[in-house]
Amino acid sequence: MIKVVAVHTAMALVQPLTEIFKEYLPEVKLNHIADDSLIQEVIANNEVTPAVRRRLLSHYVAAADAGADVVFNTCSSVGDVADYGNMYAPIPVFRIDQPMAQKAVTTADRIGVISTLSTTLDPTRRLLENEARKAGRQVTLVDGLADGAFAAGQSGDGETHDRLIAEAAARIADQVDMFVLAQGSMARMEQRLSELTGKPVLSSPILGVKGLRQFLNL
Repeated sequence: MIKVVAVHTAMALVQPLTEIFKEYLPEVKLNHIADDSLIQEVIANNEVTPAVRRRLLSHYVAAADAGADVVFNTCSSVGDVADYGNMYAPIPVFRIDQPMAQKAVTTADRIGVISTLSTTLDPTRRLLENEARKAGRQVTLVDGLADGAFAAGQSGDGETHDRLIAEAAARIADQVDMFVLAQGSMARMEQRLSELTGKPVLSSPILGVKGLRQFLNL
């Protein structure tokens, strides 16, 4: 049986991804490594620090030591580390947001990047730009930061979290053809934002698992 270890920097996606794997990759054994001190340090420093990088890479190696065939990196804020992890770790590191980015740049020219953390915007932009280059496409990216939404979600205030995301999308809706939700934890807003803005909206969890299935040739 193929073994996958999902590496998380927060707890929000542990249970949702467990359910998504059951539906789309039931033949895979899924385990989780969750270290929420990572995203806390990223937020406090407004960047991925060397210490975060070292700890995250150690989690990738730990996943390999536990018998995993592939790491499923679930945090877009540390996406650049995941890319480096493919050279450092003894097993592949698959980014949850890569299939979403690939689909976005091949179907839209103007893409709104909605995020609840400023630290997620740049890694997501770089991913979209890289995927666009691979596809031979030119895309325009427009940032939509839902400032305060992450903190609201962490405190259990889902209503404020969702409202701030909707407001961020509304501010840039007339500038874009499509939205991507930079963090997997925002996936619940996919349909609502599409209804509010009349634009397609992509999120990473289901697309990421489907992309992983293709990567594993299952």
